[in-house]
Amino acid sequence: MRIEDVISQVNVYGFNESIKGSKYPMAVDLSKVNDEITKTARVLASAKQGSGHDNFLNGIIVQFDLTFTNKAWVEAERYHFLDFVSSQSTMHRITKFDLDKAYIEYTDPRIIAIMKEKVASYNALLEQIETMKKEGNDVKELNEEAKVKYLEILYSNPAGFRLTARMTTNYRQLKTIYAQRKTHRLPEWRAFCDWVETLPEASFIVGQ
Repeated sequence: MRIEDVISQVNVYGFNESIKGSKYPMAVDLSKVNDEITKTARVLASAKQGSGHDNFLNGIIVQFDLTFTNKAWVEAERYHFLDFVSSQSTMHRITKFDLDKAYIEYTDPRIIAIMKEKVASYNALLEQIETMKKEGNDVKELNEEAKVKYLEILYSNPAGFRLTARMTTNYRQLKTIYAQRKTHRLPEWRAFCDWVETLPEASFIVGQ
């Protein structure tokens, strides 16, 4: 899987300012502190996770669009500082997606066919409801049937469905994610870690 299949629209903020901040503990005259990457900064960045010595990495903010399957999203949500800005929604738009393009290639085509059948049935029922409403007919029972059909679609949607979200995190959290996911079984995680290696001064995250 390619990096561009999972990551796009990347922005990095606060890099130089955080390098300066890493020098504050040993500084007396802050006017003399600069953003040169020193050996000490690299040592701090490579400190053991959880030791606190790499805390300045919190200030290097990374924002990006992340496209993951339902399977990968469940795992991503364990990271407290990998925050959602906004995301696509199956709850609101599951019946509007192009299902021929929405699933990762490992999704069984038989399951996709079932999903397309369920969505088509639901949309046809909505058209029937709209027609009957215009004719002045009672559609209460059909509305209840539509609610059930929609829930069936939501709960039947397989783990291979892809959604994109705008995310914000920092180098320190990426350091944890990279260490835990770089050899993960899911190709999405490996592509994500490949992308991490392309970030400015990626050695702060991935080590030497």
